Amino acid sequence: MPQIATEKSPILLRFYDLVEKHNDEIAALETWNIGKLYDQAAKTESPMFVCLFRYYVGWPDKIHRMTILVDGNYHVQTLHEPIGVTGQIIPWNFLLLMFAWKVGPVLACGNTIALKTSKKTPLTDIIVAKLLHEVRP
Repeated sequence: MPQIATEKSPILLRFYDLVEKHNDEIAALETWNIGKLYDQAAKTESPMFVCLFRYYVGWPDKIHRMTILVDGNYHVQTLHEPIGVTGQIIPWNFLLLMFAWKVGPVLACGNTIALKTSKKTPLTDIIVAKLLHEVRP
């Protein structure tokens, strides 16, 4: 089973930098996609998206083995390991934040993801996934 990285992911670090760079494009897509106000998308949701990924990028070095004290002659240990492929569904509203809430922790913890976006509002998720694809090694 693969182990969780013990340092911050350079891929996620580059990803949120790229999202910040494309803030205007993402905000425009969010406006066209679901009719959200441009200012709300550009000044609130996109920066919150970046903040969430900054938070999640710090997870790998905080996930570690824990030994739990119990009575008796026992050794109890909790292992935190990637579980593999996860499935995530994103509804039509709050696309950026839902993407961050679902994709950020999964990738930070060393898993892969199969993401299903709403067929009515796929634009934002497609462009953000494209940006994520650009930063891979």
